[in-house]
Amino acid sequence: MLRDVKPHNIMIDHELRKLRLIDWGLAEFYHPGKEYNVRVASRYFKGPELLIDLQDYDYSLDMWSLGCMFAGMIFRKEPFFYGHDNNDQLVKIAKVVGTDELNAYLNKYQLELDSQFNALVGRHSRKPWSKFINADNPHLVSPEAIDFWISCFDMIIRRG
Repeated sequence: MLRDVKPHNIMIDHELRKLRLIDWGLAEFYHPGKEYNVRVASRYFKGPELLIDLQDYDYSLDMWSLGCMFAGMIFRKEPFFYGHDNNDQLVKIAKVVGTDELNAYLNKYQLELDSQFNALVGRHSRKPWSKFINADNPHLVSPEAIDFWISCFDMIIRRG
């Protein structure tokens, strides 16, 4: 697991058409059942599991980060989730994926937000992806791009 996928950690060789991930300083080999540090990744690309202090995460965390980067590219909104701190970051995520999906994810792992945090997150419906399309980005948004993006963000799919 790289645990710090973000634009600054990607190098692209356009001539050779190669993409490389760099800065492996936070990387760990994945071992099922092992608990990992949650103080990894850059805030705007952190998966919800890090924001709720779930230490039993896996490599799908990097897929979330990739989805954040991809959304920033196709919707021309960088960063896609712009939280002012970790709590606000989770609120921004809940406003896009919806609190039902976030709660389903939490329930799957017998996790619960404390009442103060639950009040902070609030209640939100899943935002239709079409709401992010504007005059600057329709040429970047295709059904395949949306399908890929959803697969990166779907917390139930990511954690099998």
